[in-house]
Amino acid sequence: MINATKKWIFLKITGAILVPFMLWFIINFIRIYDQDYSTVVNFFTDPLSKFLFSLFIINAYFFSALSISEVFEDYIKNIKIKNVANTFLYTSAVVIPLITIILITRL
Repeated sequence: MINATKKWIFLKITGAILVPFMLWFIINFIRIYDQDYSTVVNFFTDPLSKFLFSLFIINAYFFSALSISEVFEDYIKNIKIKNVANTFLYTSAVVIPLITIILITRL
């Protein structure tokens, strides 16, 4: 299978998976928006919420990295700059969710 086809399939799959996670997060965000600090901490200390939020963060960063890399492919003509941008993008797409998940699990 061609790399571009794999990227396209991953974009469609992660986008479809992202929809229910986004709905779940928006509903819960509305529920805890006007609550006090302890309610917000209780939400993020619940094991199910931690797990679902972690999956949401991983999927969202994976989707955004794939999407942004397509923009790099289309608009950056210099191969070296494109490679550096993609390397930085994919590294941050791994590091930022990892740091977020570690910090949430410490709550």
